[in-house]
Formats: sequence, structure tokens, C-alpha cells
Amino acid sequence: MKNYKNTVFYLVITGGFTALMYWIITKGKHLEVAKTIVTPESGKGSWGDFLASMQHNFQDPLAILLAQIITIILVARVFGWIFKKIGQPSVIGEIIAGIVLGPSLLGLYFPEFSGALFPVESLGNLKFLSQIGLILFMFVIGMELDLKVLKNKANEAVVISHASIVIPFALGIGLAYFVYNRFAPEGVKFLSFSLFMGIALSITAFPVLARIVQERGIHKTKLGAIVITCAAADDITAWCILAVVIAIVKAGTFVSSLYIIMLAVLYVIAMIYIVKPFLKRIGDLYGSKDTIIKPVVAIFFLVLIISSYATEVIGIHALFGAFMAGAIMPDIPKFRTIFIEKVEDVALILLLPLFFVFTGLKTEIGLLNDPYLWKVTGFIILVAVVGKFLGSALAAKFVGQSWRDSLTIGALMNTRGLMELIVLNIGLELKVLTPEVFTMMVIMALVTTFMTGPALDLINYIFKTKDGVEIIEDTNYNKYRILISFGNNEKGKSLLRIANSLIKKQKSTSSITVMHLSLSDEVHTFNLEDIEKNSFYPIVEESQLLKQDITTIFKATMDIETEIADVANQGDYDLLLVGLGKSIFEGTILGKVIGFTTRIINPDRLIDKFTGKEGLFENSPFDERTRQIISKTKMPIGILIDKDLQHVKHVFFPIFSPEDSFVIDYVQKLIFNNNSKIVILDVNGHLTTNFVMNSAIDSLEQKYPNNISIISDKIIKEEFLAQQDLMLISLESWKALVDSRSDWLSGVPSVLILKQ
Repeated sequence: MKNYKNTVFYLVITGGFTALMYWIITKGKHLEVAKTIVTPESGKGSWGDFLASMQHNFQDPLAILLAQIITIILVARVFGWIFKKIGQPSVIGEIIAGIVLGPSLLGLYFPEFSGALFPVESLGNLKFLSQIGLILFMFVIGMELDLKVLKNKANEAVVISHASIVIPFALGIGLAYFVYNRFAPEGVKFLSFSLFMGIALSITAFPVLARIVQERGIHKTKLGAIVITCAAADDITAWCILAVVIAIVKAGTFVSSLYIIMLAVLYVIAMIYIVKPFLKRIGDLYGSKDTIIKPVVAIFFLVLIISSYATEVIGIHALFGAFMAGAIMPDIPKFRTIFIEKVEDVALILLLPLFFVFTGLKTEIGLLNDPYLWKVTGFIILVAVVGKFLGSALAAKFVGQSWRDSLTIGALMNTRGLMELIVLNIGLELKVLTPEVFTMMVIMALVTTFMTGPALDLINYIFKTKDGVEIIEDTNYNKYRILISFGNNEKGKSLLRIANSLIKKQKSTSSITVMHLSLSDEVHTFNLEDIEKNSFYPIVEESQLLKQDITTIFKATMDIETEIADVANQGDYDLLLVGLGKSIFEGTILGKVIGFTTRIINPDRLIDKFTGKEGLFENSPFDERTRQIISKTKMPIGILIDKDLQHVKHVFFPIFSPEDSFVIDYVQKLIFNNNSKIVILDVNGHLTTNFVMNSAIDSLEQKYPNNISIISDKIIKEEFLAQQDLMLISLESWKALVDSRSDWLSGVPSVLILKQ
């Protein structure tokens, strides 16, 4: 009755007031008699007017900006993914994406499309949005700096980092002496030009370096600590020098720039001795809470904006203010992590790619249309590498590092990345650098960043030192060794329970290694230890309850699935256990379309198609990450579909084909080590027709008569499935089961899918 009354009320109200609006509009038409009404007449008809309206909408500044953002994010993510796959930082791919969308490629071969997507009048909006992205990014970089490491390693780090600045800086000024007449802009003094060349050759990309150190697994070593400290000291010093250089360039002479420098010094003093204690007080009050209230967030963002505004007005650029605001944030890892999470996604995914493309729009490779210009570019790269690479390496060797560590430090300090682009854009904006020199320096930034990975690999090869995480384990290869890779804690605990059930009574001749990998762009240097501790805490707690010793591996990586397969393949493990994720491409029409296109453009899937591996995964609910792990792993693997697995006492094992015989080995381990009760479903009567399987099961029945039961009834009741803890099944049989769309599939317990 109530629903009926609501319906009547709804119809009366909406119908009545709609009729009232129609009546008022009809009466209102009579008022037009006293007015001169202008009706646009295009002469194109209704359809033509519609098309003209749509064209006008496409040309609206907001529509153009949104189209630019969509294009930039998509292209940047694709190029970033490609470069991740070849072992390079994704930032290189994003920089190249910007160059591709600029006049060097898109503008050269598709000028009309480029002009429509990036009209000159729209670049101002793109510029300011990218600047906001840079301000947020520099704020994050300031927060990522762990200033405590400077105290612990100050002596060696200051020597190496300052040598890695002063040597390339001097070489940059020397280079400016030879190219000033040919390449310096008209009206720019040699002092300004040479200082910018110096700072451009001496910068190091701290965030890229930190990611590489984490990905290489050397962050816990003495070498990793020294490199991170050097990069932090380099970053602080370089940005202070850049502020001075900008002041000199804007003032014109060194003497007149002293006023700007004095104001900058006062600003720094105020930030350290007035603002920092105030922020620390807020951090002490709110740092222990899981969330930060909006007024506190507003205070910190106001500090960021005011600091950026102050340095922009002083004349040392807003980015220095953003960096400084991040550096004086309260020294509480949890507090900084919350703020970074609030800022980083918007800055790195949405706004920062706009800066790459804006840089790409100003980078014209076509300007280097003469062999002489390419020779100069090569010479710039040579000077940059000699100054930074050799300068850092020699300084490291002088303070007592080995040649291997010294060269590693040099290779890492030679990484320039995004920080170089920021410096170059400032130089171009101040008209200290010409478009030609700007393009040459962008190429130098790409080359020096790209060469870091190969240089480290070459150094490790020359010195015959195995790169990566050194896994400290018993080298007794007679042991049965299980590797667990987990993403979330609950799956990790379930995987550990299975592993423990397989070796419980054979601990002296077996071992379990638990690995957690994190994407490198989600891990920061200041809270690395906290992340590792928190990641493993529930797993370690569970291992203590099970009385099971475990070895842990924590690593940051650009490519999780490849890293899992590499560690498994190189570690001589007997079994890899992973959890099954969920595919984002399943369940919706749009998801399936995206999944289909991903299959086409994903090189890994194309390779699997040609090698015949693709058939393993057709019609099976594997997410892309699990599919990649399976295809790349050259050892037995178990994939767990976890339904809150607590015990492995009652196990269900359906046999679909003779190839399932290898699963019997795991059945035997569960019976011997865990006293598990196994129910075997002989789906197609293979236990009676296959001699190998029949003899293996007979042997188990004779040895463990109370642990084995065999059924052949294909109708499985829900009550039976509800009593089971785990179902063991081979990959091929799981595929057949999914394809059959069996009625009892939805009622299965946790499932361990095994691949030999």
C-alpha cells in the first residue's frame, strides 16, 4: 500500500509541475512580441547546425585540455610499460612519450592532427597544469629525503656527492666556453650560460636512483646506504646551487644577485627555525593517527603553496620552495607516507606526464639537422658521463671504496632523469638555452639515464659478482625447498599453512622462503624498513604459531611477475606457491574489450601465442599477473584460490586424466606430514585403467588405510564440499573443470592448482 501511495504521489508531483512549466513557457511566448529575437541561421539545416555545434564543442579550450590529458596519460602509460618490460625506469618511457607527441614525431608526420590536439593557444593551460604537477612532485621529493642518513654517512657522502657536482660543473663551464659563440642565445652573458651548462651536467635524479637501488636489492647493503646518502646530499646541494644560479641569471650580475641570495637565505632560515618546529608540533599531535583531519591537510598544503609562492617572488623559482616544504615535513614515516599517498597519485599519474609532453613539444629533434650538431650532442654526452660517472667513481675510490663499488656509485650518480628536464625547462624559460641546446641536453638526459642499467650489469659482469638479493639459505640441495610469493597478508598466511602441511615432519630436510615484492614506485627510502617489517609481521606471527622457520625476501621491482619467476628459477626451488588474483578485464563488456586489446598489444601474450603456451590459459579465470608467472616459471608451481583456508585436514582430489598422476606426490606429502584425509574422485575411471596411477594409489591405501578414500560418483553434493578444506587439482584438469561449467564448481573450497 505504501509503495502504491508513493507511486501516485510521484506521478502527481512530476506530472503536475511538468504541465505547469509547459503552460508558463507557452504563455511566455506571447511576451516575445515586444522583443527583437535573433535566431542563428546557418543555412545548413538541422543536421548541419548539429555538426557545427559539435565542432564548436570540440574546439572549446576545456574540451581540448581534457582531450590532451586523456591522450597524454594513455601514451605515457604505454611507453612507461614498454620501458619497464625492457628493464628501464618508466620515467624514460614517459619522457620519450612526450617527445613522440611533440614536433619531433607527431608534429612531423601528422601536422594537422598535432595542430588540432596541441594548438598553440592551448599550450598555456598545459604549461600551468604541468607546473602544478612539478610543484607537487618536488614536494614529494623533499618528503622522500631521509635527512637522518646524512648524519650517519656524512663524511664519505659529502666528499663523493660534492665531487660529483663540482667536477661536472667545472667541465660544464669549460664546455660552455667552446660552444658559447655558436649556441648561446643573443644577449645572454657568458656567466649565465656557463652556470646553466654547469648545473645541467651536475644534477642527479634522486628518485630514479633510489628506485634503481631498491630494484637491484642493494638498499640494505653498505653500498646502497652510501649511494642513497650521496644522492640525498647531491640533491640538496644541487638545488641550492640552482637557486643561486637562477638568482644570478635573473639579476644579471653576481653583485646584484646578492640581494636575491640574501632574501633566499632569510627564507631558508625562516623555514628551518620557524615553520619546521610548527609543523613538527602538528606531527607530534596527529602523527599517531591512521588518518589526518582536513584542517591539518589544509595547513600543510598552505605551507607548500606559500613556500612555493615565496621562492617564486624572491626569484629562485617555485620548485625550490616546494622542495623545501617537503624537506621540513615532520620526521614521522607514517605521517609522510599518508601525505605522499594523498599527493603522489595525482602528481605522478595525472599531472607529471603533462610536463613530459610539454617538454616534448619544445624538443625538436629536427633542429639537429646537421652532422656537426650531432657531433656536439655526442660531445655533450661524453662530457656529462666523464664528469659525473668518473668524478663520482674517483671520489668514492679515494674515500676507500672498492673499484666495483666505486664504479657502481659512479653509474648510479650519472642518472639524470626527470630532474635534468626540470633544470633544462627552467633554462629554456629564462631564455638562457636555445631550442637547439635544449634538444641536445634532453638527448643527453635520456642517454645517461638509459645507460645506468646496462652499466651496472656490465660492472657486475666484469667483477663476477652476482647482482640482486643474496638469499641466505642452507646450500644443501637435497632439501625440499618451497618458495612462497604473497601479495596480501591473508593469502600469505594461507600459502604458509599449505607449505607447512607439505613438510611439517621433514623440517630438517626442507625449507620455506617467503617473498614479498613491491612496485618500486610505491616504495620510498624513508619508510623502506617499516614497509618490510609491516609486510612480514602477520606472516612471521603465523610461522611462530606453526613453529615453522622461514627465510624472508623483500624487494622493490618494476616487474613483479618477472621478478617472481626469476627468483624461483634461479633459486633451485622445488615448488613455488602463489595466490590467484582477479582480472580487471572480467565481468563487464568494457573490461572484456580492454582485455582483448591488451592481448593484442601485449608482447608477452603474442610470444605465448606463437610458442603454444597461450592455450594453457584460454577460458581460465587467471589474472594477467598469474598468467605471466605461470608462463615464465620453469618449475612446479601451485596457484591458490583462497577461501579463508585455515587447515589442510580434509583434502579433495579429482582425477580427470592420466596426466594428473604427478599430483599424487603432493597427496603423499600431505598424508605423511599433516595426516590429511584425502578423498579422490575418479571422474573417468583412470584409476582402474591406468597402471601407474592405480599402483601409486594402492600403495598409499596399504600404507595409510585411514587417510585415503576413493569415490566415483560424479554428482558431488554441496554438503560434501563444505566439509573439505582444500581441493588439489592439476592445471589441465582445472581448465577442463572450468570449461565444463560443472554445477558444483561454485561450491568448491580453497583450491590449489598445480602445474608440473
